[in-house]
Amino acid sequence: MKVDKDFLATLIIDFFVAFGVIVGGSFLGGIGAYLIGKPPLTIMNDLATTLKIWALVAAIGGTFDAISTIERGIFEGTHADIVKTSIIIVAALFGAHSGSVFIQWLTQEGLR
Repeated sequence: MKVDKDFLATLIIDFFVAFGVIVGGSFLGGIGAYLIGKPPLTIMNDLATTLKIWALVAAIGGTFDAISTIERGIFEGTHADIVKTSIIIVAALFGAHSGSVFIQWLTQEGLR
């Protein structure tokens, strides 16, 4: 499988979209927690763990496209599409996890 520039650009963008959803959502949620008198760092850490699935969905542009691509790959025999979609999902997962680890490091919550 040949890796082209467009595919590599898609991987980088998906990584950073997922990362940004986690970090941005946690920061804004922390501001909201502060405004209502709850502990912002704890809320930020909780949000970082619960936003992971939404970061993945946002990064891949909705789950229906990815599922239809995998289905097309299985039933029409285009295995390259399955591999590319799987790699895109993994890149988004890495971005979401990296954002979560960054928030954990920043808040020092959940570390032992």
